[in-house]
Amino acid sequence: MALKLGDCVLLAGDLGAGKTTFARAAIRAVAGDRAERLEVPSPTFTLVQNYDLRLAIAHFDLYRIADPAEIDELGLPEALETGAAFIEWPERAEGHLPGGAIRFEIAEPPDDPDARDVEITAPPDFAQRLQRSLALRAFLESHGWETAFREYLLGDASTRAYETVHRDGERAILMNAPKRPDGPPVRDGKPYSQIAHLAEDVLPFVAIGRTLKDKGFRAPEIFAFDLDRGIVLLEHLGGDGILDENRVPIADRYAASVECLAAMHAVSWPREIDVDGARHVVPDFDLGAFLIETELLSDWYVPRIRGEKLLDDEIAEFRALWTDLFAIVDAGEKTLLLRDFHSPNIIWDGAAKGVARVGLIDFQDAMIGSTAYDVASIVQDARVDVPPALRHRLLDRYCEVRARAPDFDEEAFRLAFAVLSAQRATKILGIFVRLDERDGKPAYLGHIPRLRAYLKSSLAHPALAGLAKWYEKHGILDAEVEPR
Repeated sequence: MALKLGDCVLLAGDLGAGKTTFARAAIRAVAGDRAERLEVPSPTFTLVQNYDLRLAIAHFDLYRIADPAEIDELGLPEALETGAAFIEWPERAEGHLPGGAIRFEIAEPPDDPDARDVEITAPPDFAQRLQRSLALRAFLESHGWETAFREYLLGDASTRAYETVHRDGERAILMNAPKRPDGPPVRDGKPYSQIAHLAEDVLPFVAIGRTLKDKGFRAPEIFAFDLDRGIVLLEHLGGDGILDENRVPIADRYAASVECLAAMHAVSWPREIDVDGARHVVPDFDLGAFLIETELLSDWYVPRIRGEKLLDDEIAEFRALWTDLFAIVDAGEKTLLLRDFHSPNIIWDGAAKGVARVGLIDFQDAMIGSTAYDVASIVQDARVDVPPALRHRLLDRYCEVRARAPDFDEEAFRLAFAVLSAQRATKILGIFVRLDERDGKPAYLGHIPRLRAYLKSSLAHPALAGLAKWYEKHGILDAEVEPR
C-alpha cells in the first residue's frame, strides 16, 4: 500500500534470507491476490519478471548478471517510468541503480531461524508513506480488523485514498485522509482550500455522513474513526453504479438520483453538527467560494488555449459578470449541497426502495447553498454524456417532485439551475486542465468537449447573455485543448 510509481525497492541479504519470498508476497498484495493464486516465480533464470497490475511491477534478480550495466538492458529505467521495481542482489549492479532507492536488508536472527530482521533505509517520502500504512494497520487492529486483507481501491483528485478491507467474508472501506496542508495564499492571505471551503480533515465527512443517515438517506455507516490521524472505517455500499457496462447513463437510476435530491431538498439541515465533542460548522456557499471556483477557468483553462493569461481588466469584467449572477442564486432557496453529486459518487442498490437505492459516498465538502447546485451536477454529469432529451427529463422530474410543496418556485429554480450549471462547467474546465498540467493526469482532457457543450447549452439562457458574450469574445468555447 506504500508503493507508488517510480519506487525502486532493493532486496538485500544472504542466500535463503527470504528476498524472493518477500517480493512474492508484495507482488500478490499489489495484485489484490488474497488466495495467493498468482504465479510469482523466482526470476533467477529469466532475470526479470513483469506484472501488469494496478501498479506495474518488475521483479529483477541480478545474481547471474556479468556486468552491472546489464541492468539498463533489462529495462529498469522503463520499468520505473511505468511502475515500480523489486531488485534482488542489488549489489551486483552497484553504480547503475537509481538514486533514492529503497533498501530492505533482510537477515536471519541468530536465535530464531523462523524469523527475519528487516532494516529499511529509504528517502523521507517513502518512510512517511510506510509509516502511514503501518498507522492504518494499527487502526484496523485496534478496532477488531487485525486479520484484514487490505486491497487498494482508489485515490481521488485530492490527498485522500481508499482501500477495501476484507475480514472473514466481511468487507469495509478504509479511508486514508491525512489532514490537508494549507497551500500558498491566493487571495486575502488565504489558501484556495479555505476560500472554496474544502474539507481539511475527516471531521466534515463524519459529521455530514452521520447527519445524512439520521435524516434517512443512504450514506455509509461509520464503524470507527480517528479525527486526529484522518482515518475512517466505513460501510462498503457495493460496486454497482448508475452507468451501464458501456458507461452510458441508466435513465431510471439517474431519475432516482434526482428524486433523492428532491427528497433531500425538502428536509431542513443543521448548520452545526457535534461529533463526539468536536463541532463541524457547515459553511455557506458564499461569493468567495463561488468566484474562486469560476476563476479556475481564468487561471488554468484560458492560458492553455490562448497561450497567455487574461489581462487585469479582462479578469475584472469576468468577476463582475459572475458576481451579478451569484446574487441570483444566493437570493433563492437554500439546502445542504453535497457538491460532487454525479456518477462516480453514486452507488446503486437495486434491492432497496425509494431514496435508499441511492448510496452517497462523497460529501465531505458539503455546504449550505442553492438547491440547483447538485441538480446541475447530476443532470450535466461531467464524466459521461447525458443526452439532451434525458437532461430535460431529469430536470422536469426534479421540478415535478418538488412542486408537491406549495412554496417551491420552479421559475426561480430553473434560473438558478442555468447559472449554476454554467458555473460548474466553468469550474471543471479549469480543474481538468489543472489536473493535466499540475498533477500529470492528461486523461481528464478527454472530457473537455462534453463540458464545452454543456456550457454552451447553459449560456443560451437569456439571463446569461452578458456572460455568453464574454466567453465568445475570448474564444472560450471554440478553441481546442491540445495534449502537451
